[in-house]
Amino acid sequence: MKRNVFVIALEEQQRKEFQTIRRAQAFNLYGVLDVATAVESADKFSFNELLEKARKEIASHECSVDAIVAHWDFPTSVMVPLLCKEQRIPSPSVESVLKCEHKYWSRLEQNKVIPECVPDFCSINPFEKDPFDQVTLDYPFWLKPVKAFSSQLGFKIENKQQFDEAINTMRDDIRHFGDPFNEALDKVELPPEIEERDGNTCIAEKLIDGVQAAPEGTMFHGEFNVHGIISQPCSTDSGLFDRLEYPSNLPENIHRRMILACKKFLKHIDFDNGCFNAEFMWDENDDKLWLIEVNTRISQSHSEIFIMVDGMSNHEVAIDIALGERPSLPNREGPYPVAAKCYIPYQKKDGIVTGLPTQEEIEKLKNRFPGLIVKFTVEKGTRLSELVNQNAFCYQLGTLFIPAESHEQLNERYMACLEALEFKIDPIHQ
Repeated sequence: MKRNVFVIALEEQQRKEFQTIRRAQAFNLYGVLDVATAVESADKFSFNELLEKARKEIASHECSVDAIVAHWDFPTSVMVPLLCKEQRIPSPSVESVLKCEHKYWSRLEQNKVIPECVPDFCSINPFEKDPFDQVTLDYPFWLKPVKAFSSQLGFKIENKQQFDEAINTMRDDIRHFGDPFNEALDKVELPPEIEERDGNTCIAEKLIDGVQAAPEGTMFHGEFNVHGIISQPCSTDSGLFDRLEYPSNLPENIHRRMILACKKFLKHIDFDNGCFNAEFMWDENDDKLWLIEVNTRISQSHSEIFIMVDGMSNHEVAIDIALGERPSLPNREGPYPVAAKCYIPYQKKDGIVTGLPTQEEIEKLKNRFPGLIVKFTVEKGTRLSELVNQNAFCYQLGTLFIPAESHEQLNERYMACLEALEFKIDPIHQ
């Protein structure tokens, strides 16, 4: 009998990736909520209303619920453990997930077990009469909400004027995620220091530099495992992290230090029966390893490059874990030694897309670089400022999945693709 797997905000691309796993034909795959509802809402939303809508959609199938999976950040990341608890199927505890989702709470818990990996930080309530009185850091520092999507509402602060401007923006926009996040926080008993610092507060953190990397793995019945490490080199031209490379080519001792830090933190917060990916930054000059954040899911951003290198999507372990089974993922059984997910960036200036690379141009690139996948997130007529879930530094016009024989060749192919793919964008002067 087939087992029933429910995936919140399931995309067609994910359906294709699920087909690469070993027992793909043994499951019925059901989508719960669409991406526009669960992920891309530009309007005010309620966490409780989304949760109730997901409950009703699951119940409408009138079949057994054997697993519930999500690969997106909040709100879906917190919906899953709540729904699983109701269905009495495996998942991490709601509290352990929230200890990762709430940036300030997460830093407090990290400081208890891996303080050497935690940059200086402080909590800031943007609605206080004088928020600057709460700052305990020297310039420059990052200011961001305790809950947001990607790098939205993330500001690099170098002086008081920038701080005041960022606070004004926070006051206007922070409630979009902060109010629904407070609904999620109401599901658990909070420590006093978090009750006072809810979803509409911010965290300030010392700036850190280096190369980013992300171990991805699982916790199964208390057993910790890492199935891959992705690196994220910084573009020397823009200073942006514009691609994800797998496998990581950082030194092995850095890999071991990241893995140990992950294990200590996840065991400390009693995270179990779930997937994770943890983002680190290694400052080679000072040999300093910093933890950026821990996400309580596999990263779907990694799925295509896992297929290229390992021969199978990381959805394999996500379903194993959700079904309460010991996870495993093939190693280096794919057609390529290395692969990368690369962004097609555009400087942070508003404009209207008036022209895209032609299909002929794309096919020439695919013939030049076998295995290349090209996806655009814009079309003719798109206004860049209306794109949802963009970071604070540049717009993303699309994504490239590039296989190669080496990391050096990856970079060469990436630069060649950017040069070959020409977009026409009419600037909007404000």
